Parts: sequence; structure tokens; C-alpha cells
Amino acid sequence: MTINLIFRIAAVGILVSVLNQILKQSGREEQAFLTTLAGLILVLFWIVPYISELFEIIRNLFTL
Repeated sequence: MTINLIFRIAAVGILVSVLNQILKQSGREEQAFLTTLAGLILVLFWIVPYISELFEIIRNLFTL
């Protein structure tokens, strides 16, 4: 499952970078920024549960 997440993040990164370049070349810097921001937010929504699980494991480790 984590390999799948890595591939999804990489796909979003490639897609966002291509869209960013296309939008910047056509003079739409605002839309390029919003596309980048949307990609970042999407990836953060995917990663937050794993970060929460990591902090929970660390907290349980130090409460021994």
C-alpha cells in the first residue's frame, strides 16, 4: 500500500508540474499557482494519516 501511495504522489507531482508549465507559458500565473496549491493539499490529505500513525507509534514507544 505504501508503494502505491508513493506512485500516486509521483503521478500528482508530474501532472502538477506539466500543468504548471503549460499555464505559465500561456500567461495564467494565478491558475498555475492554484494548481500547485491544489496538488499540495491533495498530497497532504493522503499523507496526514500516516504522519498521525507515526506520532502515535512514537508516543507509545516512549511511554514504556
